[in-house]
Amino acid sequence: MTVTDYVLSTIVFWMAWIIIPLLMEIFPAIGNFFVLLVKRLRQKKEEPLEYLPEITLIIPVYNSAQTLKACISSVADSTYPSDLIHIMLVNNESKDDSFSVYNECQMLYPQLRMNWMNARQGKSKALNLALFSSYGKYIIHIDSDGILHPDALLSMVTMFEQEPDTHCVTGTIMTNPKMIDDTPNFFLRLFRKVEFFEYCQAFLAGRNFESEFNSIYTLSGAFSAFRKSSILKTQLYNTDTVCEDTHVTFQVREMLHQRVRICAKAIFYVDPIEGINQLYTQRQRWQRGEMEVAHMFLKKKLSAAKGFFSNFAIRLLMYDHTFAFPRMIWYFALIFLAFKNYPLRLVVMSLVVIYVLYVVSALLYYFNVLIFLTPRKEVKRYYVTKWYLAFLLPLFNFLVFWFRFAGIINSISRSQTWRTSNLTEERKTFEAIVAKDFLWLKRGLEKARKVVNNDEE
Repeated sequence: MTVTDYVLSTIVFWMAWIIIPLLMEIFPAIGNFFVLLVKRLRQKKEEPLEYLPEITLIIPVYNSAQTLKACISSVADSTYPSDLIHIMLVNNESKDDSFSVYNECQMLYPQLRMNWMNARQGKSKALNLALFSSYGKYIIHIDSDGILHPDALLSMVTMFEQEPDTHCVTGTIMTNPKMIDDTPNFFLRLFRKVEFFEYCQAFLAGRNFESEFNSIYTLSGAFSAFRKSSILKTQLYNTDTVCEDTHVTFQVREMLHQRVRICAKAIFYVDPIEGINQLYTQRQRWQRGEMEVAHMFLKKKLSAAKGFFSNFAIRLLMYDHTFAFPRMIWYFALIFLAFKNYPLRLVVMSLVVIYVLYVVSALLYYFNVLIFLTPRKEVKRYYVTKWYLAFLLPLFNFLVFWFRFAGIINSISRSQTWRTSNLTEERKTFEAIVAKDFLWLKRGLEKARKVVNNDEE
């Protein structure tokens, strides 16, 4: 190899493996760190409200008998006055004893005003039914399989009242620390801790940064809130996508031209992941929803290749989808680098450098999260001891990349459905297809075996 060939091959190598990650992820992480630091330093002290408005809390229910009581209990324990809360439980054809749990909670918490509504047309239409029957100034949605931080509702309403130009707010979603620590299996407990770490960074760093530029792609369906005057001007929840929360986010921002923000202090705890299968279906569903909503709102801009620099949603799609394919190709290309005269030491060293850079960006976000957790001392104490998870987060994100990539492929090749096959089911399907495709080879081997055995006889 000539000196020129070596130099060119080295430049191409480092461009592919170092420069692209630097430009797409590492440099933005550093920039985000300083933006969030300035935001926290400039944040004004929150003044208590002299007047608290009535609010409606909408809780969709589907086979929620195991979790509904804890959810309603968290509302009863809220610092927001119970006489100002209207709770609407929208049942979407549950097959369990969810209604019995509702009756029990009526006896346990007589101070709460609760109504039970039955819907038979899916989650989106069930939510729309509740919207038209809602009371008060603000409408807040929470999932029935999570619990509110005691101050979550008050923090969210305070943000609305003190920011008149904010019309749509997402809360901060975290996995439940107690459930994580109570996990008996060591590896599942560690897996859940990394998930907790990822959620904290995604909301308190990622969406906090996006909130500054009105570029939150999706509200969290688990905990989100609207001014009633705004949500009723939209087309409400859409039934043509598995991510109705993303669709309504785009309606508020793109159609009503109103701000979408995050309330960092309003925390909602959800159950930690059950295992790899649940993570696989969850991230695939999110990926499918992202693409469906982009097709609805950005189709013309995408087809005309416009807006890469002016529209954050297009940039996100380019990164998540267009750049996903070359990333996949380069991952597999590692195997063949040895045949192109790349020294093994160079390959290994570049991977180590990239991994270290990802860890550094995770640590920067770690410090951002600590700053924003200052008002929530108990959560901060738990999070501060999890610094070591920054070294595992790149591996978790690598796994999630492949799950999201599978979501891209499946959204192209399959029809829309809420039910998504998990990893075990897809592995069995893959094995069945491979077995079918190579059936001719198996039959040929069997015939050859018979011929050989007959000749021996």
